[in-house]
Amino acid sequence: MKQALAVLIAFCIVTTTLPLVVGAQATDVQSQIDTIQKQRDQLLAEQKTLQSQLDALGQQSSTLTGNIKTLDATRTKLLNDLKITQNGIAATGLQIDKLTQNISQNQSEIQRHEDAITSALKELSAYDNHTVVYDLLTYSNISDVWTDTANLSSIQDKLQGEIASLKNTTDALAKNKASAEAQKQSLASLQTQLSGQKKVVENTQSAKQKLLTDTKNQEAAYQKLLAQNIAQEKAFEAQLFLYESQLKAASPTSAPSAEHSILSWPLKKITVTQQFGKTSSSGRLYASGTHNGVDFGTPVGTPVMAVRSGVIKAQGNTDLQPGCYSYGRWILVEHDNGLSTIYGHLSATLVSTGQAVTTGEVIGYSGGQPGADGAGYSTGPHLHLGLYVTAGVTVQRYSTSIGCKNVSIPIANPTDYLDPLAYLPRL
Repeated sequence: MKQALAVLIAFCIVTTTLPLVVGAQATDVQSQIDTIQKQRDQLLAEQKTLQSQLDALGQQSSTLTGNIKTLDATRTKLLNDLKITQNGIAATGLQIDKLTQNISQNQSEIQRHEDAITSALKELSAYDNHTVVYDLLTYSNISDVWTDTANLSSIQDKLQGEIASLKNTTDALAKNKASAEAQKQSLASLQTQLSGQKKVVENTQSAKQKLLTDTKNQEAAYQKLLAQNIAQEKAFEAQLFLYESQLKAASPTSAPSAEHSILSWPLKKITVTQQFGKTSSSGRLYASGTHNGVDFGTPVGTPVMAVRSGVIKAQGNTDLQPGCYSYGRWILVEHDNGLSTIYGHLSATLVSTGQAVTTGEVIGYSGGQPGADGAGYSTGPHLHLGLYVTAGVTVQRYSTSIGCKNVSIPIANPTDYLDPLAYLPRL
């Protein structure tokens, strides 16, 4: 019994002193996390300034000089965005290190608890095998019996405490493991985003070089190029509208009735620059007089989120064929409620066909800067969001088109295009 008490006292000493070393390591990691957080705050403040500059440039007329300035400002902001993502990767890595230390500490504590409990149980078992007569004959006087009995009671109390502590530590271990797994998933997501952002930076730089080459840095040449693009887009859009009008429409019951918040916003900041259907802008820009989606004004490189959980049905880039002025780089997502969405004019994508995505997951980055790869037909940076009745949309190689024979795009009867704003949250 006295030996059992000594084991528990020794255990208490070990568990009190050892975590101090681990705690010192955890403090060092936390200090690094705090430093990175301060850096992140500075980068976010700089991001706001750069965003304001981009917003101001976006209000300027469409000129070669304005376009070049926008591309330069966009690249500067994108490089800052890269730093923010790298900062997040570093912070997440440190969080994982901290959780790994906690897990190691939990596992050591669990082992010590189990060892102490085992030793105590053995001592108690040995004591229980003694008879009262044996105990009386063992001690020199009767008072030692009462003292040892009190020690036994103390051992039993501490044994119960160790069992409770073991459960708490086991629960903490499970929680830390779950947190570490979540952080690892976050780290993987950030690394994917970093890869996409690097592509956007490269794309933006290439767009500037191409624009200067095509126009020979002359405003007149730029305006002529812009006019040609508009004319070619109108011709393509007229052909597409005529072709789609001849397609069979899906049943009206194939999709849910319009209701706000069935879908979520694709961007964190919402600025609608063109609505769905017949508008003054659609009449001016489209031969059919209608716009088959909603345009959101946003700088190049803005994260684009899935508006609802679903599966990546298809993706493509109409810019792969010169002169095909359409969606540019696009992603089609099929949802579980009879609806499908298309995200157009993207500067980069982060997903693969067949991949499952969740609501709010970043699937790509916005584009639309004229002349940039993936911009398609666009007069300025924006995201095009289209909404289809899933039963009515197919992805086809539009072989009868004059300008887009070698690319695939989603095709649907005009009645199977729905107004996204009727399903998104209220403005």
